[in-house]
Amino acid sequence: MDLKLILGTMVTLFLAELGDKTMLAVISGSSKTQKPIEIFIGAVLGLAIVTALGAFFGNYITNLIPKEYIEKGASLLFVGIGVLMFFGKI
Repeated sequence: MDLKLILGTMVTLFLAELGDKTMLAVISGSSKTQKPIEIFIGAVLGLAIVTALGAFFGNYITNLIPKEYIEKGASLLFVGIGVLMFFGKI
């Protein structure tokens, strides 16, 4: 097991997520519900599932679907989630 690779990935993701939509969503959820433990558990599980999908299926998916389509789809999802958050639906 490559500990340097693990730590490098951890630090990169940590820095990338600071102030990102995930962190803002967690702050918003925690402030609305006043239940930080439940929000933390939900966020950890959500991030773990998404990360597992990316890690285990990312290479396979890009062999089936062109990278450009994946990027455009991700962009549309990002905007859609932002609009839902803006109008208080999430």
